[in-house]
Amino acid sequence: MTANYNGQLVVAISSRALFNLDESHAIFERDGVDAYCAHQIANENNPLEPGVAFSLVRKLLALNKHDPANPRVEVILLSRNSADTGLRIFNSIQHHNLSITRASFTRGASTHRYIQAFGADLFLSANPDDVREALSGGDAAATILPSTVEQVHSEQLRIAFDGDAVLFSDESERIYKKQGLAAFSASESASANEPMTGGPFKGFLAALHSIQSDYSSEDSPIRTALITARAAPAHERVIRTLRSWDIRIDEALFLGGMSKGVFLKAFGADIFFDDQKGHCDSAREHVATGHVPHGVANE
Repeated sequence: MTANYNGQLVVAISSRALFNLDESHAIFERDGVDAYCAHQIANENNPLEPGVAFSLVRKLLALNKHDPANPRVEVILLSRNSADTGLRIFNSIQHHNLSITRASFTRGASTHRYIQAFGADLFLSANPDDVREALSGGDAAATILPSTVEQVHSEQLRIAFDGDAVLFSDESERIYKKQGLAAFSASESASANEPMTGGPFKGFLAALHSIQSDYSSEDSPIRTALITARAAPAHERVIRTLRSWDIRIDEALFLGGMSKGVFLKAFGADIFFDDQKGHCDSAREHVATGHVPHGVANE
């Protein structure tokens, strides 16, 4: 992907991930685009309620308060709305005091082509097609899944990742899928000293790590976790891979196939990223969740 020009962490987000547009989207699905446009224009001064990723965005933007003269994070809106219907989105951004000033409105067209133009490290959307196109172009992207969980109220931003096909490539997962657990474990033990290739979220984790590097472990406003179905002996290659990348991960949970949801709740994740839909469905009962439709599990 194209690197951004000022060293900031840049997150691109769709309007349906940022705000609750369920009512408006239902009108679009039922009555078509003209009815949707009329509804949005008629309600452009009625602020939208927060969506699933709203709390995450607020915490991301709050990272800038530590050094307002040198903001480390920018959030950009990528929306399929038109400029006309997008006015309600911008009015809602102002109502909620979110420091979002850059946006693209594509009037129904896919938004993924502007991810690299803006230099975004991550793209979050409620539209699975846009997310798949972004991933195919080499960008970190996830589909924000519907969730009714209570938002985490701590000030620290906490982000959790699955390993294979998210932080790492799916090379090991392919062995597991094709040959089973014993072959997977044997392969990982034999390759313990060989770092894995990075997956689609390696760059995003590296950008988070760059911000963390400005703080001590005790004072960092960001905390990360790897929450994986792996267990010993497949743990060693993960640890050595992160070490070879010189990327800090604060917590690592090797669950050996246990359900991840309760552990994510215990960690207090603001969001969790996983490539497997089953894990995502379990996780979103406890925390905001992004499905990463990448790798062998999604073929």
